[in-house]
Parts: sequence; structure tokens; C-alpha cells
Amino acid sequence: MAMLGLGILVFMVIIALSADLLFPKGFDDQMISRRFQLPNSEYWFGTDNLGRGILDRMVHGARVSLSIGLFAVTISIVFGGLLGAMAGFYGGKVDNIIMRSLDVLLAIPSILLAISIVSALGGGLFNVMLAVGISSIPGYARIVRASVITLKGQEFIEAARAIGASDKRIILRHIIPNALAPIIVQGTLGVAGAILSAAGLSFIGLGLAPPNPEWGAMLSGGRQFIRDHWPMTLFPGLAIMITIFALNLLGDGLRDALDPKLRN
Repeated sequence: MAMLGLGILVFMVIIALSADLLFPKGFDDQMISRRFQLPNSEYWFGTDNLGRGILDRMVHGARVSLSIGLFAVTISIVFGGLLGAMAGFYGGKVDNIIMRSLDVLLAIPSILLAISIVSALGGGLFNVMLAVGISSIPGYARIVRASVITLKGQEFIEAARAIGASDKRIILRHIIPNALAPIIVQGTLGVAGAILSAAGLSFIGLGLAPPNPEWGAMLSGGRQFIRDHWPMTLFPGLAIMITIFALNLLGDGLRDALDPKLRN
């Protein structure tokens, strides 16, 4: 099943990267005379209220939604990983200060934290990625901290200390690389959560503004026509669902492959 998820994701990435070749007119080519068309031979997914091809916009929007997921998770992994590594490696007061600070963020539901950040900073692609990324930092920090606590007493860490390796070198060269397995699994699943969070922000009007073809923004734009013109909400919703399904399949497969307790 993991290979199925990987295959779906590879296909979506290839289509997203080929958006300009497949639909050279772009995602905002408007013509009122062709609005509200149902799926047909020319517009496979129909057209929206401004006469724009829904499939055209979805393919261009795939780049936006996938980019948000990847960059948001990168932010979470980098900062959460460093904070978790420091907390687990040094322990004591450093651990308490870092983890209690992150507990404050963890006490706030991630979507509410993302809404607060976007409300303060404003919409836009970078701010959405930043908001979604920051809201997920505590979870990654806890995962890395648990791995570091397990690893720091191992013999190869003691050997690195014995030859005079600095704390920075031990963390970056020895501990973090050996703690990558749970981070990779969580990161794969986290991309799905980030895409869904970004779609939620756009749906309530706090994410990317029109005419950006991000899938959540397309859902938001189509909700007022949901009864009269179903393609505007059905197809973007299916795109989100299929992407999250594929990422979850891949994440579960990686977990089974990387966790020795789950190997047959």
C-alpha cells in the first residue's frame, strides 16, 4: 500500500510540475460566456463562476498546496528537531525551559494557533506556510527529544565525547542522523496535516486570496455554488482527500519499514 501512495504522489508531483505545459493559458483565464459548464470533452472538470477551467486551476493549485505542505513540515522539522535535540541532550533546566515553553503552544489546538498567526501576520503564501509550520513544532520537538534521550547514553556517543567532540558536533553528526527514522515518518504524515490546515485557513478566508488556485481557496470560492454547480467543490475536495490518503499510506509504510518492532 505504501507503493500505491508513493505512486499517487509521484504522479501528482509530475502533473503539478508540468502545469504550465499542460495548461499554458494559466489558472485565471476568464470568459463569462463559458461559466458554470458541467464536465465535457473540452473542460474535463467543468468551469467555475468566472468561466475558468476547474482542472486547469486544480493542476496549477497542486504546486501551491504541495509546496505549502513540504515547506511547512520543513519549518517544523528544522526548529522542532533542534529544540528537541537540545532539550533531550542537555536535560535539566534547558529541558524544562524548552519543553515548558513548547507545552504552552501545545495547549493551543494547532489550527487555532495557525489562525492566530495568520490573523496577526496577514495572508499570503509565506505567512500560511509559517503559521502551519510553527503550529506543528511542539510535536516534532517531543519526538526528537524522546529519541535523543534514548541515544545519548549509547556507547558511540560516549566514544565521541572521549575523543573531544563538541556538543554541537555530537548533536548534528551523531544524534540527529540516528533519530531520523521517526522524524521521516512523522514528516510524511505531517505534510498531509499541513495541506489540510492550509486548506482550512483558505476555506475560512484567512489563507491565500483569490485568484490563487490553492485547493482550499477553490473550495471556499465554490461553497456558495455548492447546490447549483457541484464541480466547483467536488473536484478540489477529492484532490485534497486523495493527496492526504496517499501521504497516509506512504507514512504508514515508512513506519512499518523503519520501526524494527513492526518488521516481520
